[in-house]
Amino acid sequence: MIENQKIRPAKVIGPLGEPLTLDSLPPPSTTRWVVRRKAEVVAAVNGGLLSVDEVCSRYGLTAEEFAGWQRAIDRSGMPGLRVTRIQHYRSLYERQQKY
Repeated sequence: MIENQKIRPAKVIGPLGEPLTLDSLPPPSTTRWVVRRKAEVVAAVNGGLLSVDEVCSRYGLTAEEFAGWQRAIDRSGMPGLRVTRIQHYRSLYERQQKY
């Protein structure tokens, strides 16, 4: 009997073009989230290396927080993940929506 198993890739391409594996992702104890680490986690989910639920439980994130990272990358790329620039990118995106 063949069971329906999820097939996951061994590695995916990271935000800087390097291969990402489960071992190369940020450690579960990560508390300082720099842009590169956030982008790596989003790339891992987009590539199928991890699911959103697995990322949230592994890193102690909420689904809303992770969704915000995904939205920021979709809208502005990696610079959109910078905490110091959130307001700038948010207002820029809102202005684009008006026109």
